[in-house]
Amino acid sequence: MSNEEFIVFGSPAIGEEEVAEVVDSIRSGWLSTGPKVARFEEMFRQYVGCRHAIGLNSCTAGLHLLLLAAGIGPGDEVLTTPLTFAATANVIVHAGATPVFADVEAGSMNLDPEQAGKVLRERSGRVKAIMVVHLAGRPCNMEPFRELAKEHGLFLFEDAAHATEAWYKGKKVGTLGDGAAFSFYVTKNLVTGEGGMVTTDRDDWAELIRVLSLHGMSRGAWKRYSSSGYSHYQILHAGYKYNMMDLQAAIGIHQLARLETYLRRREEIWALYDQAFSDLPVRCPIPPEPGTVHARHLYTPLLELEHLDVDRDAVLEELKALGVGTGVHFISLHLQPFYQSLLGCRDEDYPNALEISKRTLSLPLSAKLSEEQVGRVIDAFRRVLLTHAVK
Repeated sequence: MSNEEFIVFGSPAIGEEEVAEVVDSIRSGWLSTGPKVARFEEMFRQYVGCRHAIGLNSCTAGLHLLLLAAGIGPGDEVLTTPLTFAATANVIVHAGATPVFADVEAGSMNLDPEQAGKVLRERSGRVKAIMVVHLAGRPCNMEPFRELAKEHGLFLFEDAAHATEAWYKGKKVGTLGDGAAFSFYVTKNLVTGEGGMVTTDRDDWAELIRVLSLHGMSRGAWKRYSSSGYSHYQILHAGYKYNMMDLQAAIGIHQLARLETYLRRREEIWALYDQAFSDLPVRCPIPPEPGTVHARHLYTPLLELEHLDVDRDAVLEELKALGVGTGVHFISLHLQPFYQSLLGCRDEDYPNALEISKRTLSLPLSAKLSEEQVGRVIDAFRRVLLTHAVK
């Protein structure tokens, strides 16, 4: 089978506009943080409807800087979901704090507010923040988390890596807490190759995050070397190298302009999958909750393993052999060696996250997919599951 025939999971839809914008950046001489980052930040700020949007080199960097801006550090705990990418919890460790998990809802796969409340009552005074994750593009049920944050005096952060287009009850994801971080990694809905964005309405946090993102300097290179003349900088903090490049923003400017068009295409593919898989031994993702918009980042069916004679990983291998790339989002962090050692987690501590970890897989959902490719994904998935269905 040739490389052209293989359906790569998460392959991005890139247009000629992005190519031309990147070439323009190269010819202009502004490759790192410059005018196109500023333009992209303002476009994103208006899209989300927040006071500040700060372009960074990753969502991970954004989450880390939000914690630092809030003063989270050694001796503090941050409550989050175990069913997420490692970066969500890793940044808590990087800040010197300790992640604390609560189980997820079986249907939404998002952090369960009831379980979160139970953990907060048990660890009264130690937890300083809640970090929700809008998994697969589905916005969390934020009202109870806001109430919990208010009741316990906590910061509320959104890991919105999957959820750029999502809405919750008339408000955009990215405006539902004290701060949020978005991802523009190559597999995401809005792609810059690598990259991320922080959104917040807090002026003091935004200024600090900008300074921390570029070595702790008081002025960025664009301001120092622009036509207005050279100006000296001061080192205000021991900062980081987390800044976004103009080369990345050049791609993001045009990706953002087509974001809603791409969402409509993924919604079409999602509906085709739901219809095609309704008779298989699999649980398709539940519908979006009333009053929300699902960003449709990942299509994550759960295999009904009790009705199959193989496990999830065997299904993945057979799909690969049929030319379909897949993903697993995610194996719960409480099952990972590092967090088992750090936190003393046991497999059975978070039963919903455990079951999802065994059953979940992600099928291709890119707006780049052709009708023929979508048909091939459907045919391959049906073939594998029907072959292994227990009679």
